[in-house]
Amino acid sequence: MISFTVTAVVFGVVFLAELPDKTALAGLVLGTRYRASYVFAGVAAAFALHVALAVAAGSVLTLLPQQIVHAITGVLFLGGAAVLLRKKDDDDEEIRRPENQSFWKVAGAGFMLILVAEFGDLTQIMTANLAARYDDPLSVGLGAVLALWAVAGLGIVGGKALMKRVPLELITKIAAVLMLGLGVWSLWEAVSA
Repeated sequence: MISFTVTAVVFGVVFLAELPDKTALAGLVLGTRYRASYVFAGVAAAFALHVALAVAAGSVLTLLPQQIVHAITGVLFLGGAAVLLRKKDDDDEEIRRPENQSFWKVAGAGFMLILVAEFGDLTQIMTANLAARYDDPLSVGLGAVLALWAVAGLGIVGGKALMKRVPLELITKIAAVLMLGLGVWSLWEAVSA
């Protein structure tokens, strides 16, 4: 059974953490060069794979005693908050243009770009933490993949306009505060258990 509360929390945290990341920029660049639906298909497939791997890793953590899981996720959330607060906007990805614009070439270019650029990324690690934290892989996976697809879609369709209206620094700080709160809460549960 899917928990809408867990899905919503995961969606919010992952969405805010990924919005200032290179995904929106990569989606924007690919979206201006190629058919948006082709780009989205490749990017969405790559994110689905990343989320599946992250949820599997997080589910393995649930085999540990609950107090240790809370301590590990708390420390990782605090580390994620620190990374977001120190993040610089110098992440530029080189995007190679496929020779033709067929579905498979364009979707493949989007898939490979995201697969390589996002492997071991903060949101993938955060998704694993959330899967361990909530011990609800389906709800966590759904929230994370929907958030990543939403960011990719925004980047592909209207990333430039969004970034003009919402300061990137504000989005990053909100995501960092949310992660800080989750980290402190997890550590509190580890100590008080």
